[in-house]
Amino acid sequence: MSRIGKRPVELPSGVSASVSGQTVEIKGPKGSQIFNATDDVTITVEDNAVSVAPRGKSKRALQQWGMSRTVLSNMVHGVQNTFKKELEIQGVGYRAAVQGSVLKLNLGYSHDVNFDIPQGITITCAKPTEIVVEGHDIQQVGQVAANIRDWRRPEPYKGKGIRYKGEYIFAKEGKKK
Repeated sequence: MSRIGKRPVELPSGVSASVSGQTVEIKGPKGSQIFNATDDVTITVEDNAVSVAPRGKSKRALQQWGMSRTVLSNMVHGVQNTFKKELEIQGVGYRAAVQGSVLKLNLGYSHDVNFDIPQGITITCAKPTEIVVEGHDIQQVGQVAANIRDWRRPEPYKGKGIRYKGEYIFAKEGKKK
């Protein structure tokens, strides 16, 4: 039994949900989001809450039960607030700047990396070594942050690269004579 799936998702004031078949649309002050659930779960809206129930006892139905409830909870949070991922850049000469809808990254390559900012995502650089990715869709925010990090992952000897704020990089010892 899913402990997460049992709990209904409460809808705060200003947020509404509508279900048609397996499609759920959640509207709030910051926008709306749509989720297409699999046929393994049943989604209902009653008493200002969205509840999810499995159809059957199969392993897939029980997996989709908890996952669908979590996705709906994140959508309710997203239409009301924003999700945020913070990245740090470490390395001599490494820096970032936002110019219009492009994030310019100088990461020690022979050229600058131009990262196009997707629709629905806001990227800010308070300092040249800090990047903040914000948006209403938690999956998209995490994916954009991961794509930016992939341009120069932190290396284990000096720690140079792009890392999540607070991420610990296990440092290796270099060569010995």
